[in-house]
Amino acid sequence: MKTLIVTLGTAVALTAGLAYAQVAVEDTDGNGSYSMEELMVAYPDLTEDVFGEVDTDADGEVSMDELTAAQEAEILVSN
Repeated sequence: MKTLIVTLGTAVALTAGLAYAQVAVEDTDGNGSYSMEELMVAYPDLTEDVFGEVDTDADGEVSMDELTAAQEAEILVSN
């Protein structure tokens, strides 16, 4: 029984880890959002058109919510 619980716990942890395995983007200026330059470190092929699609409120910066939504929708894909 103990082995079953450990095995199930491990499987759940691995599955959860894969679900949240997203590219880390660093907010180098500490303003709480991401510029195109900051995103290009993690996504070197990022274009202005894709940045505009990710920046849904068109404020010129990508919030954590916008970034997460773009990653989940696979709009941003790392190489």
